[in-house]
Formats: sequence, C-alpha cells, structure tokens
Amino acid sequence: MKRYCMVIVSMVLLFTFSHISPVFAAKNPKTILEYHHDVTGDGQPEKITVYGTPLKDNKDYYYEVWAEVEGKGISKIQINYEGGFEPKLEFADLNHDGVDDILFSSATGGSGGIYNYALHTVKDGKIYEIPLPEPLSIESSFQNNFKAIMTIPGMKNPIHLDLSSRKEDYIKLGLYQKNGMLNEPNELMIDPIAYFKIVKIKGKEGYGLKSYRQVSGAVHADVIGIVEVRSYYENGKWNMIDVQWKPTKITR
Repeated sequence: MKRYCMVIVSMVLLFTFSHISPVFAAKNPKTILEYHHDVTGDGQPEKITVYGTPLKDNKDYYYEVWAEVEGKGISKIQINYEGGFEPKLEFADLNHDGVDDILFSSATGGSGGIYNYALHTVKDGKIYEIPLPEPLSIESSFQNNFKAIMTIPGMKNPIHLDLSSRKEDYIKLGLYQKNGMLNEPNELMIDPIAYFKIVKIKGKEGYGLKSYRQVSGAVHADVIGIVEVRSYYENGKWNMIDVQWKPTKITR
C-alpha cells in the first residue's frame, strides 16, 4: 500500500507542476537563454531566444516556455514548450537531412528525475515537430523467494533478479511474507523515459538518441537498475539500435 501511495503522490506532484493555473504565474516573461546556431541550413547562424514565465512563489519553475527563432530570410518563428525547471536547447542533425534540429528539455521536478522533451526541425521557414522515440513495452513481475523477472524487447533472454538483499524491507512493506512467498502478484515500478542524450551511433552516420528509464522495486527509491536504449532516426521513424540493462550496485 505504501508503494502505491508514493506513486500517487509523485504523479500528483508532476501533474501539479505541469498544470499550474496562470493565476500563480508571474506577469512578465523572462529571457532565459540565447543561442546563435544555424538551424535552417543557409550557413548563417539564427538567433534563438528562450523565454519563460516564472511562478510567483518559485522563480526557478517556468509555467510557460517558448523559443523564438530569428534570421535572415525567415520570419520570426515561435516554438511553444512544456513548462519546467532549467529549460535548455541542444542542436544536432537527428533526422539526417543535413541541418541541425532543436532538442528542448526541462526538468519536471518530480522524484524520478524526469524531463520534458521536444524535438523540432526548421524547413522552408516553418517549424515541424519530430516525434521522439517511444518507450519499450517492458514486462515484469515479482517472484516468490525474493526474486523478480523482467522481459525487455530487443534482449534475447529475460532478466532474472535476485532481490534477497532487500527482503527485510519487502517484508516490512507487506510485499512478501517471512517465508519468501508473495502476498499478491505485483510488478516492478518502471518509469517513463527520464531523459534523452544525443549520442554517436556506431555504424551509422551522425547522431541518435540514448534514453534512460529507471526500474525500481517496492518503492521508487528502491532503484534496481536502468534500461538504456539507443535509437536512430531513419526512413521517417526511430529504429532501436540496441538496448542494455544496467543493474544498480547494491551496498548494504
């Protein structure tokens, strides 16, 4: 029950920060960052300014975030983003058309270290959004005797987890009985994609994206490991190049 309470609280916090009423926002927008980068392919850097409307009671959180792209030969273009903490832009040719794209990120402020992301490209003076890689459909379940199993698409064999080092905590939380039997069927806590990283893809031209997803046990702080996926945009879609499971080192 405690586990589900923590999940609900985390979701409420994320919803609260991402759906704040304008009544609680400061009146005047703020210039957050300014970049000079060629995103049109004309060989000349455009001016890209990131603006945000901060909250009255938390100036570090921006209720509204947007960017304006200005340059020779194009009208001013505005890109609207999700609000968050520490918004920033990164530039890389992720759709492999010879022109750098714009990757936006901002921290949600939730306990899982999750970020908002958006990817756009500028073409013929217009802005187009590029969908980001979708999370894998990971299946998991706790097993008797303080074990768990996880099936990750792209990995040949299921991941078998020995969680016996956590058994005292799991018994206290009511997940297991003292004899190692589960009180009821249960799944691991698998987060959405927390963040993306621009990376070189071996054997491919240019860059792709690497995503990170946290996997936890009975509570969110009970981190078991991270699922890392490298994806490459090709033929109008993201293709998974590889997937890796990185278990957390347990120190008890």
